Amino acid sequence: QVQLVESGGGSVQAGGSLQLSCATSGRTFSWNAMGWFRQAPGKEREFVAAARSGNGAIAFYADSVKGRFTISRDNAKNTVNLQMNSLKPEDTAVYYCAASSLYSGNYYKESRDYDYWGQGTQVTVSS
Repeated sequence: QVQLVESGGGSVQAGGSLQLSCATSGRTFSWNAMGWFRQAPGKEREFVAAARSGNGAIAFYADSVKGRFTISRDNAKNTVNLQMNSLKPEDTAVYYCAASSLYSGNYYKESRDYDYWGQGTQVTVSS
């Protein structure tokens, strides 16, 4: 059974940093992509960042986090990290790790591009 397990969430003041990590168990083949989404109270889940496998592996970011967040993958270990710097109160949300064995023509920016999800980890940024 494939499972994704996130870690690294917590509380931080605005301007601070956190690193989220996500580990895969139950799968030996590399994912086509791994990504992060987040959901704030009363809002829909939204895309944060994705890292795609293949020639010239590429990272994609939501405009709201570009320049502040960095996604990184270890394909051999099927893990993905999200380094979050210069955090803002509006970054407060539950962050979900996602992994995809699917093919996407949408740069893996949609929830439907992923077939496995972690349980989520809370990130709280205070002003």
